[in-house]
Amino acid sequence: MTSAALDRYFRSLLDIEGFKSMDSSLNGLQADNDGSGITKLAFAVDACLETFERAASCGAGLLFVHHGLFWGEPLALRGVHRARLRFLLDHNLALYAVHLPLDQNPEYGNNAALAGLLGIKNRESFGEYHGRLIGYRGELAEPLTIDEAVKRITFMGRPPLGVYPFGPKENKTCAVISGGAAKEALQALEAGTDLYVTGEISHTVYHHLAEGRLNMIAGGHYSTEVWGVRKIMEQCAAELGLETEFIDVPTGL
Repeated sequence: MTSAALDRYFRSLLDIEGFKSMDSSLNGLQADNDGSGITKLAFAVDACLETFERAASCGAGLLFVHHGLFWGEPLALRGVHRARLRFLLDHNLALYAVHLPLDQNPEYGNNAALAGLLGIKNRESFGEYHGRLIGYRGELAEPLTIDEAVKRITFMGRPPLGVYPFGPKENKTCAVISGGAAKEALQALEAGTDLYVTGEISHTVYHHLAEGRLNMIAGGHYSTEVWGVRKIMEQCAAELGLETEFIDVPTGL
């Protein structure tokens, strides 16, 4: 497939245009190839030199990432940015990035995947971010302790950044927003949720959690955002018949 055909395909799955006015990421094809056909796709959370090198070495023609290279302002072609772009061009490797549309997507998104892992039922959209609800909230199919919830969302056995057991021993309701949504814990608290799951913690919300008796898991920005990338990868393998490979480059954050 060509990069143009893959762009149309990804847009058929993800609401890229719907987030254009509120997402600083340049969602979509961030770096094109020379028009050559693509027979293998690589998938990773972050656009960085290591993921580029590993994508090229495994024979991928396009790398799909959650965090791309461009975030709302032009960057001079120098230093690290120049080296990254030069590698893509020298190796004829296309780069495709999808940020918030991948977080929010009800079928392939990071938050939908986390909700599925935790067994959240009767889901409703949750977590206002720049005017859009990008997470999910609902009842747990069975009560979970915070330790049981940690086990369900752990990727490759990696420990979470932090676990804050301030609420009930058994959680009956849960809200999820992947990545850097620590301050949205206040919305979970206001909604009367037992457990809030995100990627990061913030000092500014700690005492709100403790005093409001809200359990929270900071699962790691990286580890909570592998899920949507992998969902898209699985869909591409099943529907397009292309070879795929996930490139795991954990940051520990």
